Amino acid sequence: MTEKKALYISGYLALFIALIAVVCGIWMAAMSIAAAEPSGLLIALGIVIVLLGFVIMTSLVIVQPNQAKVITFFGTYIGTVVESGLWMVLPLTVKTSVSLKVRNFNSQKLKVNDAEGNPIEIGAVIVFKVFDTAKSTFDVDQYERFVEIQSESAIRHIAAQYPYDIFGSEDGVSLRGNADEVASDLQQDLQRRLEVAGVELLETRITHLAYSPEIASAMLQRQQAIAIVAARQKIVEGAVGMVDAAQKQLEENGIELDAERRAAMVNNLMVSIVSDRAAQPVINTGSLYS
Repeated sequence: MTEKKALYISGYLALFIALIAVVCGIWMAAMSIAAAEPSGLLIALGIVIVLLGFVIMTSLVIVQPNQAKVITFFGTYIGTVVESGLWMVLPLTVKTSVSLKVRNFNSQKLKVNDAEGNPIEIGAVIVFKVFDTAKSTFDVDQYERFVEIQSESAIRHIAAQYPYDIFGSEDGVSLRGNADEVASDLQQDLQRRLEVAGVELLETRITHLAYSPEIASAMLQRQQAIAIVAARQKIVEGAVGMVDAAQKQLEENGIELDAERRAAMVNNLMVSIVSDRAAQPVINTGSLYS
């Protein structure tokens, strides 16, 4: 099914004609009944005119802003009215309302396994609107429910494609570190699923992301350990640079150290810089060799 425009005219004119028909039909039948010699033909004609007025009234449809009316005539789709106002369409038709407003759908916190098999909790918000009223009405049963089910299915599928986090590496895409890329992939995947329902996705965002409670503490320890290692690595790199600068400055000041004294100085500087505790001074009353 594809949406098409229904034939319609101003409903105010149709309403005026219907009211005139009803009034004239009732007046004609009443006058004939009140006459000295009632005419069955005039009474029947008045009743027919009244019925015609009511039939015309069945063609009236009121369309609210950001709303559409899907018109069906004895099971046949004849078009959609999307322009707001009072309109007249084909009489004896069924008018189904479809909202064209932008809507939000907040998924539940879904428990899935990421690409590395770790159980995680993930949730997302889906912003969507109907762009084809025929598809949303006839091709799926309750398109709102269809959007909910397909959204949760797409979230599970995307979450299983990426790891929660990439430890110790700058390359690759992860759920935590690349939220925008993951949301873009989710939107593309979900849009393909919702095309059949005539629904357009405007935005998708991940609103909740966490490890499952049973592994959260272990993963926290892992993250802390990686952070400590990274910090230590930076400290060692800085310490090596400081020791090298100290040796060059001593040489520039004319202080020459033999290999053994230089090694002792490097050892002392590295220990004092790298250690996470304050250095304890040791007074050597002898010499380096005794």
